[in-house]
Amino acid sequence: MTVDVPRLRTRVADLLAQYGIPSAAVGVLHDGEVTEFAVGVKNVETREPVTTDTVYQCGSMTKTWTALAVMQLVDEGAVDLDEPVRTYLPGFAVADPRTTAEVTLRHLLFHTNGIEEAYGDPGEDVDVYERMVGNIVDAPQVSPLGRTHGYSAALGYAILARTLELHDGKRWDDILRDRLFEPMGLTDTNSWRDQVDETRAATGHLIRSLEEGPIVTPIHHLPRAFGPGGTITSTTRDVLALAHVLLNEGVAPNGKRILSAASVEEMKRSRVPVPDPYMFGPEWALGLIVCDWHGETVYASDGSTIGQNARLRLLPDSNTAVTMLTNGGPRESFHREVFNEVLTGLGVVTIPDLPAPDPALDLDLSVYEGVYERPGARYEVAAVNGRLSLTLVLDPMQAAFMGKPDRVRYELLPVSATHFLMPPTDPLEDTQTVAIYDFTDGTARYLHTNCRVHPRSA
Repeated sequence: MTVDVPRLRTRVADLLAQYGIPSAAVGVLHDGEVTEFAVGVKNVETREPVTTDTVYQCGSMTKTWTALAVMQLVDEGAVDLDEPVRTYLPGFAVADPRTTAEVTLRHLLFHTNGIEEAYGDPGEDVDVYERMVGNIVDAPQVSPLGRTHGYSAALGYAILARTLELHDGKRWDDILRDRLFEPMGLTDTNSWRDQVDETRAATGHLIRSLEEGPIVTPIHHLPRAFGPGGTITSTTRDVLALAHVLLNEGVAPNGKRILSAASVEEMKRSRVPVPDPYMFGPEWALGLIVCDWHGETVYASDGSTIGQNARLRLLPDSNTAVTMLTNGGPRESFHREVFNEVLTGLGVVTIPDLPAPDPALDLDLSVYEGVYERPGARYEVAAVNGRLSLTLVLDPMQAAFMGKPDRVRYELLPVSATHFLMPPTDPLEDTQTVAIYDFTDGTARYLHTNCRVHPRSA
């Protein structure tokens, strides 16, 4: 089967209008053949149309690229994923002595290091990752080392980048160019905004209401601290080149070997469980999310900046990859609808629906009640009249800009003794999933949602 581009263009255009997203670029790699198309505009103010050459911000998809570079060091025998970080960064230290001594590169790749993102303001200079590592000497633990998966937006991969910098004697941006972009023959992928041709770049957008429609984001780029975990920009074709490496035992579309077949297999095989398995996937591998689609293993790499989003799905059993880059959202239901249209047309497995709540569950709601928080995020779980609810406390400035109250209450519908659906209260939101778990002390210790972990504070 082939990709029906005219039909998909029409369908994506309809969905963009429905969701208030200015544009989407879609790329498909199927049995070695690449198909691309783009729909919409780069910027709602200029109305300039997007093309398949439009460059989008890829957010945390960057972590997969950084993981590839780390695995190249493994191939070279320069690092062992299970050696302590201090082996390669002798001055590395955080507040917890055990984590200081025992945290490994694998912990960082897995997001099981448990270190709070307390790296201060490292600035915007090229020594930012050196500064971040130096700034975390007093960083506390969110959770004990290896205890639970908890996504590290910036810090974990900054530590990996600093390991690469010390080994190669170069800055992270140059390492990615020399190790990955140039050998793969990529001309549209960059790791820092100053390298991007602004005439080709999509502008990010936020949406406060469907009536108002998308507006240009007030924050156009992530800080440099997010570099190894979030600042790559790319096109669908170049993202599919990354997919080609992962689907073809480390070989790029131009025939060059980027990684050994053994290291590609290790990236996929080495995994830890994710407490909330439903929104993205039940396991986390080395720079990849592991999904279960109706019994078939699929790998994912996702990313979001403030107004742009990237999604990649790898289906090894059907030798297929699908990517979509947008300059609005994120809306998981939008990505799900587009991907399922593509996958159905190819006759391959599609994304499963979220589970249904189980009304027969008889839970002791008191064990979930409490406050779970991290800097910048607070969740208050309470039981009222035999039903569980979650109140999300928003940053007042963010709430004011987005036209939302600073406290939003959601109902929690149990799927199991540890997993809940959180239906939306706003038509601009999707149903979310939440895990409340680890009853070591009789009451839940952690709340996990959107891959982030939040410890009980009260």
